[in-house]
Amino acid sequence: MQIESLIEKATQYSEKTVAVAVAEDENVIEAIAIALQRNLANFLLFGDKYKIYHLISEKYPKLAKNEKISIIHANTKAGAADLAVKAVKLNEADVLMKGNISTAILLKAVLHHEYGLRTEQILSHVALFEVQGFDRLIIVTDAAMNIAPDLQQKVQIIHNAVHVANCIGIETPKVAPIGAVEVVNPAMPATVDAALLTQMNRRGQIKNCVVDGPLALDNAVSAFAAEHKEIHNEVAGKADILLVPTIEVGNVLYKSLIYFAKANVGAVIVGAKAPIVLTSRADSAQSKLNSLGLALCIAEK
Repeated sequence: MQIESLIEKATQYSEKTVAVAVAEDENVIEAIAIALQRNLANFLLFGDKYKIYHLISEKYPKLAKNEKISIIHANTKAGAADLAVKAVKLNEADVLMKGNISTAILLKAVLHHEYGLRTEQILSHVALFEVQGFDRLIIVTDAAMNIAPDLQQKVQIIHNAVHVANCIGIETPKVAPIGAVEVVNPAMPATVDAALLTQMNRRGQIKNCVVDGPLALDNAVSAFAAEHKEIHNEVAGKADILLVPTIEVGNVLYKSLIYFAKANVGAVIVGAKAPIVLTSRADSAQSKLNSLGLALCIAEK
């Protein structure tokens, strides 16, 4: 499977609408232009309408008359975030997308006690990677939301990632809680949590997946490494989901895959009322398009 196939799949679903918070960004507008060419969705663009119109007229003049775009003015970035979140809350949009706005400001609106999108589930970041020469897509979680999740938070993060895997056609994903070693060491909390998560999965407390760990990264993704180290279980060398122990590990792995391995990526926040496209402002238009395709696949389910 390739990320491109998810984008193609999203075009076949019923028509959906994406609310973009602070749309005055060249990469965002480029991603929207490509999405409209692919007939992915309708778009509500919240932000400084003068800057949005200027970007569109300068770079993509055909968008100015596109009936699938609506531009709604907001005086501030926080105001644009509020309006975009409210659009999703009121079912006027199916997906929330981050534009040229800091994550903190957008999440403040998402978590607002009156009009926010919070549910009983934890919010977590799920990134889908297509690495050249690799035989499958890899999910990494959590690289952007939860700083140092405890055991129960890790259970919910797995739940969110499994939901995403199911939405893209992986029925029973293999989950590897990542550590520095493959054995339980009480001095390394990540390994203890990994062993507990494995046992919880075997007892039916974590469902619809197979969990086994701790596993070092090489043993999680490489059948050769797992065989060489004589690690034999259902997950070793075949992991679909990499559960990282802390945000630092996830962030470094995420950016290493992009900048060193030149991986193709799409990323979303899940656990809210609707999927949230929360890419970095430095991410390319292609990454934003990938994330849109992934979010729309999740919204369909």
